[in-house]
Amino acid sequence: MSGTKLILGQVLDLVADPFKAPLGEAHVLHEALVVAQGKIAALGTKANLRAAYPEAEILDHGHALILPGFVDAHVHFPQTGIIASWGKRLIDWLNSYTFPEEMRFGDPAYGAEIAALYLDLVLCHGTTSVTSFCTIHPASVDALFTAAQERGMAVVAGKTCMDRDTAPPGLRDTAQSAYDDSRALIERWHGKGRATYAITPRFSPTSTPDQLAALGALWAEHPSCLMQTHLSEQTDEIAWVRGLYPQARDYLDTYEAHGLLGAGGLYGHAIHLVAREIDRLAEVDASVIHCPTSNTFIGSGLFDMAGLQARGLRIGLATDTGGGSSFSMLRTMAAAYEIGQLRHAPLHAAQLLWLATAGSAQAQHQSGDIGTLAVGSVADLCVLDLASTPAIAQRAQRANDIWEAVFPTLMMGDDRALIETYVGGVARLSAARARLARPRSSPRSAPLS
Repeated sequence: MSGTKLILGQVLDLVADPFKAPLGEAHVLHEALVVAQGKIAALGTKANLRAAYPEAEILDHGHALILPGFVDAHVHFPQTGIIASWGKRLIDWLNSYTFPEEMRFGDPAYGAEIAALYLDLVLCHGTTSVTSFCTIHPASVDALFTAAQERGMAVVAGKTCMDRDTAPPGLRDTAQSAYDDSRALIERWHGKGRATYAITPRFSPTSTPDQLAALGALWAEHPSCLMQTHLSEQTDEIAWVRGLYPQARDYLDTYEAHGLLGAGGLYGHAIHLVAREIDRLAEVDASVIHCPTSNTFIGSGLFDMAGLQARGLRIGLATDTGGGSSFSMLRTMAAAYEIGQLRHAPLHAAQLLWLATAGSAQAQHQSGDIGTLAVGSVADLCVLDLASTPAIAQRAQRANDIWEAVFPTLMMGDDRALIETYVGGVARLSAARARLARPRSSPRSAPLS
């Protein structure tokens, strides 16, 4: 069994949705798992798996926690360089930071550099799959898929489309070019290796009805693609949409009227939904993506996890780089917990981990491939030290069960907690850290004064 690996540790297998199943039925704790040909071949005790796979290479992570690699369901990789910029309201933030930075992606070399940087950063945080907006430049999509292919990562991405004069001139396409560019990118990338294409109107305020209709037609022609956009992030954004689309029943209707509502649709933020929007999202089996650090950083509001879970919506979890203030899904889980507390509906550690793995994978209709330790799934894994800092270690020492041991790392952990990140069974963490340690070629955009 050349290439087979026996990986030892505390293997936490979430076998059922802890929002629906009792906690005792939602997880199984194993001592080891086997990786063969890049996929999970078996889980069980160390003794049984050693006997069954005597020639396997043994990788012993001791008492570390082994989980599926984190799945980040909504990011903007081109905003890597502006993460943690001083926050304003959404519209000001876009004009001050996002749009000027995205204009730089007209240079394919810059796009390639940031794509590589971004994926290395997330690998160092245990994230093995992302769903990303790119820029209007097709080369930005090529850059991200190419960098992901080099690292073996499953990535969803698409060219961001904007043709309305609410976007700056340097970041506008047209209804026709958005359709043509997106179709060419679908043909080049969708379903190739681990690449999935997402048709990507940024959001209704930056697209004309003609562009939304063109992208809706494209989705109908390529229904195996996903579709990603933004929905009801801030109240002033909703008022903006109402002024631009006075005939629409609500924000969601601006997408629905143009063929951009359906299963496979990923709607980022979805904080200030009205009853009709929730009903329609549930009816078509669409997904909403919770972006907690972004929602607090930009002051957007508090996502209604309990209410939307009760309606049976698919819900993913995301950093929303760079509106979100961290590349870390650990920090994102902590923020989701805090928002749950403010909503008087705190989330259990099992629910947080589910959202960051299987929940996001289900939201992206990729649950058979990522976000799981099921036999036959791709061996995308993260390995966490549950005592990575003195503060975490002293709390974890008092733990009475696995959840008390895990929770301090979810609340206080960072990249220091990562022992290893496996992508398709290949260890990727050391190489990513080494690349990040090299000097970058891009100069500072402006001198400090």
